[in-house]
Amino acid sequence: MALFEVTENDKRVYEEELRSFLPDKILDVHTHVWLDSLTVPKPADEESRTVLWPSLVAKDNSIEDLKETYRLLFPDKDVSALMFTNEVWDIKSGAANNDYVAEASRVTGWPALYYSHPTQSADEVERMIRKGGFLGLKSYLDLAPAYIPEKEIRIFDFFPKEQLKRMDELGAIVMLHIPRDGRLRDPVNLEQILEIKELFPNVRLIIAHIGRAYVKEDVGNAFTDYLNRAPDLMYDFTANCCEYAITEVIRNAGPGHVMYGTDMPILRMRTHRIEENGTYINLVPPGLYGDPSQDRHLREVSPAEAEKITFFVYEELLAFKRACETLGCTREDVSSMMYGNAKKLIDGARRSIYGE
Repeated sequence: MALFEVTENDKRVYEEELRSFLPDKILDVHTHVWLDSLTVPKPADEESRTVLWPSLVAKDNSIEDLKETYRLLFPDKDVSALMFTNEVWDIKSGAANNDYVAEASRVTGWPALYYSHPTQSADEVERMIRKGGFLGLKSYLDLAPAYIPEKEIRIFDFFPKEQLKRMDELGAIVMLHIPRDGRLRDPVNLEQILEIKELFPNVRLIIAHIGRAYVKEDVGNAFTDYLNRAPDLMYDFTANCCEYAITEVIRNAGPGHVMYGTDMPILRMRTHRIEENGTYINLVPPGLYGDPSQDRHLREVSPAEAEKITFFVYEELLAFKRACETLGCTREDVSSMMYGNAKKLIDGARRSIYGE
């Protein structure tokens, strides 16, 4: 049985809109690999500080499933990934899936990041990185201390400075998913991003999801008044279908600082994303992801409309293609953003940490 169905409409979208646009080699800089059998559930009494809908797509994503996903979605492309596990709740519960990612990295040769917890010391984080052959860190706002309300979480609450200082000394990658309702336009986020680059200039910092700027209103004056002061920042446009945000990050940061990512397995989702009242809505086929009332970002469409809906990843790439056409990006620019920039970043981190 196939991992998921690829319809005739999906094949049409790929063949007519994406196949010739995409380079032969693709590096997905942002993807999750984990096994449900190794996962310790979050305690029932702990309040969730994240949206629900991503968890409805797949219960896990083995390395075999990830490779099959790439084969089904990009049948004529050479696709690899920068991997990390899914969200962990504490150091002990995350150990098994961090080990699984390390083993997947050894088997495939694909690079990986260690999923850290803010309570870990710098020495422990470095030890785990070297033990697993990781190239840096990924963490998440939900790991900030439970007493901090979601709307008040700051970057240093889940990426403490002690850890960032060690990443600076190593020249390691840090994948940053920023917190707060204001997303990329939030001044606290912006000032702390600049503080990281000032205090820890050797950290290879990636602003994930273009700073979660999923609609035009999320961008604000981030690029013109803040982030232009840190020209070496890297950005991925993972799970982002906002053509405006993708256009602005390429325009302001330059095609040498933008990278492709998928958040797999989430982008296997069938959805057409729209912007409405300053937020995003994922339009989905009826019944595919359960009751849509469970998440304010979900809305079902009619069966007839559902037939036109393709994969989230294709929607992301179509928005990227439109942004590239607006800006007149060359094939070399597209290849850099889909592969070359990530390869250079990863190779630099590997040389810095391991001398390879």
